[in-house]
Amino acid sequence: PPPPQYGIVLDAGSSHTAMFVYKWPADKENDTGVVSEHSMCDVEGPGISSYSSNPPAAGTSLVHCLNQALRDVPKEKHVGTPLYLGATAGMRLLNIANPQASDAVLSAVAATLKSYPFDFRGAKILSGEEEGVFGWVTANYLLENFIKRGWLGEWIQPQKKTLGAMDFGGASTQITFETRDTIEDPRNEVMLKLYGQVYKVYTHSFLCYGRDQVLKRLLSKILQAESYRATVPHPCWPTGYQKSLSLSSVYDSPCMEKERPSLALNTTITVVGTGNGSLCALHVSKLFDFTTCSFSRCSFDGIFQPEVSGNFIAFSAFFYTVDFIQTVMGRPVHLPSDLKDAAETICATSWSELLQKAPKLEKRLLDYCAVSTFIYLLTTKGYNFNNHSFPNIAFQKKVGETSIGWALGYMLNLTNMIPAEKPSSHKSMLYNYWVILILLFVVTTLTSLVTAVCLLRRS
Repeated sequence: PPPPQYGIVLDAGSSHTAMFVYKWPADKENDTGVVSEHSMCDVEGPGISSYSSNPPAAGTSLVHCLNQALRDVPKEKHVGTPLYLGATAGMRLLNIANPQASDAVLSAVAATLKSYPFDFRGAKILSGEEEGVFGWVTANYLLENFIKRGWLGEWIQPQKKTLGAMDFGGASTQITFETRDTIEDPRNEVMLKLYGQVYKVYTHSFLCYGRDQVLKRLLSKILQAESYRATVPHPCWPTGYQKSLSLSSVYDSPCMEKERPSLALNTTITVVGTGNGSLCALHVSKLFDFTTCSFSRCSFDGIFQPEVSGNFIAFSAFFYTVDFIQTVMGRPVHLPSDLKDAAETICATSWSELLQKAPKLEKRLLDYCAVSTFIYLLTTKGYNFNNHSFPNIAFQKKVGETSIGWALGYMLNLTNMIPAEKPSSHKSMLYNYWVILILLFVVTTLTSLVTAVCLLRRS
């Protein structure tokens, strides 16, 4: 068989960048369910949006992973391997705050990518809707919900329902799912034609509702409530933890533009953890607006959302948070009440106890109380999952060996590997299947001959 093909996608998120190298058989016809993750690399340092004051450093930060790609992709395949970079909510925020800096960062990144022998096809900022839809495509592609190949090489449409996708990044969160309901806001409707099937998909991306931005907005709410005193109690931080921080580290994002205080941003405030789960939930709930709605139904902040239905897959920070609850805290998460109780338990756990349970997660331990509380309110009061629908959410990081996220769907779209029209009903048989059938034919023929000889002898 011909050597496989490769593709590279750099996922430039708000908090960090990850590189994915994909691999698939070199077949004359586009295939499905065969693109797999060959390797991945986490770029050291923060996301590219944090290099706004030094754009060339954004390109330099990618060098280590790009050098790994040179090793992971066979040299003879370098020239024909497509290379893409997609930037998400971090760059969307930078583009709002400082378009010139955003352009400079993208230009610097593109210059680095062009210096490598791959087929560079562009660096762009994805819209929130693109991020949501490509994540949905990735999940359903990997689970073979669109189309799959039978053992004889024929195309089969499995007649399975697609599943919804929920992404929770550093600066935004997305929900995307197929629906038969009327989508009252046309901005949330996407019609997709994949393998001859038409899918009506609802999608929305909530900017400033990613993990990192939520934590900053929450801290801002608490500082406001305490009138920016020299020492401020934080109910979502564990008891036994305190930290001095400058206001500039809180109000450095467009998400907090309207809440920026009149105080000098170099003012330092000491924040002390008090570990109060109910008070934490009260402050987190203030991040949402559950009252404004000009449609028949809304999620929050006046955004239309039809009723959730079917199965869902929740990845990125959704997965990491629930995985922490299940593996470190030893708590099951089957119902909304499980998530609520687990959040309260984390909030009530002291800093020293948390460190003892998970010393390797020290950088993240501080925030699990707030983030798990946020996920509980987002899924139940925001997206309206209940005791009946919440168990339909699978919190996963991968399908098989391939990471779930928008990157694979993005590459499949740009390389036209998911055709709009239905593929031919039958294709030439794969080599392995041909060998198996030949062996079966030989075994059957020999068995028939032996049987015939035995019958002749007896007669």
